[in-house]
This record gives sequence, C-alpha cells and structure tokens, in this order.
Amino acid sequence: QVQEVESGGGSVQSGGALRLSCAASRLPYRTECMAWFRQAPGKEREAVAVIDSDGSTKYVESVKGRFTISRDSDDNWSFLQMNNLQPDDTAVYYCATGWRPRNECRLYDGPEYNFLGQGTQVTVSS
Repeated sequence: QVQEVESGGGSVQSGGALRLSCAASRLPYRTECMAWFRQAPGKEREAVAVIDSDGSTKYVESVKGRFTISRDSDDNWSFLQMNNLQPDDTAVYYCATGWRPRNECRLYDGPEYNFLGQGTQVTVSS
C-alpha cells in the first residue's frame, strides 16, 4: 500500500484557502531544505516556497503575502498555508526536501531536491 505523502488539496472558489501537508519523514532524505513546488497543465514545474532549517523562507513573487510555508520542530512535516487562492494557483502541488551547503536553500527546481510523493491537486474556480 502506497502511503500518501502530500495531502490537503481540493477544489475551492477564488478567495478560498487550503492547507497542504507533507509527511517528510516517510522517506529517507535529508530535510534541511523543505520546499513546495507546483505544476500546472502545460507548464513547467516551478518552486513556490522553501524553508530552511533555521526557519528562513523564500516565496515566488506570485504567492507572496498569500502563502506561508512552515515546518514542525522535528523536521517530520512541512506545511503550505494558501490563502486568497486564485485560478492561476490551480496545479498539482509537490513537496520536496534536500540539502545545500551553508543551509542556502534555493527557490529553484534543482538536483538537490528529492520529490517525495505523487502530489496533491489544487483546483481554484473563479
């Protein structure tokens, strides 16, 4: 039985909110950098948010002020709180973990990231 890694997706109307969860501890990868990516139909995968082990965060410009990434103190979970969702946020959302020297986690789809699951669909209707 495949264990779900990402959860919390769904269908909401414009302006709605969702909270995504990632069970990072289910797979044996380093978790200094925890990130969320998304891929919309016909588009390349893009990095949405990243948090390092010190709690520093980075966001893609389009979600700043609306999305918040967080992690639990045991590095077992990461979360993405998404508020004021818009139709352009419609995508499959994936969580990933990785490691970079000096804890310099990148908001970039780089080889340091291990993608943990099948993703969770987020659909926002206008």
